[in-house]
Amino acid sequence: MTLIETLAQWCAAPPPFSPQARQLAREAITDTLACLAAGRDDFSTRAVQQMLGDEPHGLAQSALLNATAAHAIDYDDNFAPGMSHASAVLLPALLPVALAQKSCGAELIAAYLVGLQAQAFIGDVVGYGHYTAGWHGTSTIGCIGSAAGVAALMGLDAAAIARTLSIAVSLASGVKGQFGTPLKPFHAGMAARNAVEAALLARTGLHGRLDILECAQGFAELYAGTLTRPTRLQDPQHVIESVGLMPKKYPCCGSTHRILDAIADLQTQYDLRDDDIEQVHCQVGIANWRNLAYPLPTDEMQARFSMPYCVAVMLEKGELSVEDFTPSAVAAQANKHRLARISMTAWSPEQEAENTDLPHRVTVTLKDGSTLSHSRLQARGTLKEPFSAAERQAKFIDCCRGTDNAGGIYQQMVTLEKAKNIAFIRQLMA
Repeated sequence: MTLIETLAQWCAAPPPFSPQARQLAREAITDTLACLAAGRDDFSTRAVQQMLGDEPHGLAQSALLNATAAHAIDYDDNFAPGMSHASAVLLPALLPVALAQKSCGAELIAAYLVGLQAQAFIGDVVGYGHYTAGWHGTSTIGCIGSAAGVAALMGLDAAAIARTLSIAVSLASGVKGQFGTPLKPFHAGMAARNAVEAALLARTGLHGRLDILECAQGFAELYAGTLTRPTRLQDPQHVIESVGLMPKKYPCCGSTHRILDAIADLQTQYDLRDDDIEQVHCQVGIANWRNLAYPLPTDEMQARFSMPYCVAVMLEKGELSVEDFTPSAVAAQANKHRLARISMTAWSPEQEAENTDLPHRVTVTLKDGSTLSHSRLQARGTLKEPFSAAERQAKFIDCCRGTDNAGGIYQQMVTLEKAKNIAFIRQLMA
């Protein structure tokens, strides 16, 4: 049996999902809808909307627009097994199909869990070398895994899901060199559109090779150079329970978050004040260092991928919000001296080879010559340090400030699994 056939069989008849898995999926769906709502007026989203025009959108076009919005301000979750912004592709790919066929909340949650597990499986096939080579997992792995979720939601059988996966492999693309530009959110939109189209094409009978993940000139050989045969599907726990997603506390690249949380820890412990600081040094992983390519950002998208900018705002305000990533906010921080005092280096390849779980470390030098240092192995929001219900709700309300009855919609999301009609979600879509 090929890898695609193995995954397709699981997706067509997954084991029962635990209450915890369903709850975590509901929380992820809620968080992603908030990010989508907040990104509806971003430049990337407006560009896609202009291209699509005012005519009613088909399923794939709706997925394209809404996934672009969901990823527009980089506030959406990270997913380590898929090396992706998993939910920003998966949920917008599912929503048009779910709404068109009048799926209930429980069916949406189940399809989300299928798609997320599929993303983890594909991520396992290619390994972390796929990401460090420069591929944007959101639009490669995210495309393929999300296609499986869409196919499952459509009720396709294992053979059709296998065809879907094979087609999606040929649609997987996107490189990290585009980070910090308006095209990065479009990567998520492109992946969601491709996921929907792969399932629709598979339903017509279109097919490709079922060994395309492992064959010569196939996905693993071209996109990773190595091949791993995953055992994840044998795990009694769903990946959302065993590894989990990483929803974001800050609306910027996740590569900054451990440093930002470390600074928050220092601010709490030492009453750290911006005026007392002479220099700040950040040490991060190599891939994270590469992601943060803009020491002196000139616009809000670059600022989301700028460690100096994010750290400068954190030191000044003690937090980062959506309002900190606007043209006026970036212009207000355009003080080269303030940003130049913040430096960043990466762990060496040798250090990362010896230890795959290195922390991110911030060292603050004060004007009196003393130093403060703090390290973090993970950002807040993971399974080990989850957000509280109040924090999740506050983020939702903040993102949905332009939406009438945001609080009421949030309460409907709390009971999503029991919802027979999910049409209320349209209020948050682009």
